[in-house]
Amino acid sequence: RFADALGAIGGFLNLPPGTRTTTLESKTNFLGSAPVGSTIEAEATPLHVGRRSSVWQTRITNADGKLLAMVTQTQMTIFPGDFPPRNGEGQRAKR
Repeated sequence: RFADALGAIGGFLNLPPGTRTTTLESKTNFLGSAPVGSTIEAEATPLHVGRRSSVWQTRITNADGKLLAMVTQTQMTIFPGDFPPRNGEGQRAKR
């Protein structure tokens, strides 16, 4: 969730006005562990930022810089009208 949140924030910050984003795909490679209570750091880097999607790579490291996990995720850009309204959003009440 930590890495997904960082990639989603990166995707959100690169959205055109009036659009939304959602995670389309996420892959995590766990390479090490961190003891409970230790400090970890993460950095999300864009690999691709396009009109319909963005791809983010997040490196999670411990305080010594040892790589603990590598996450690659794709954020989909959702434009108004891409999908029909859900749960009655935007629909008039029937009489």
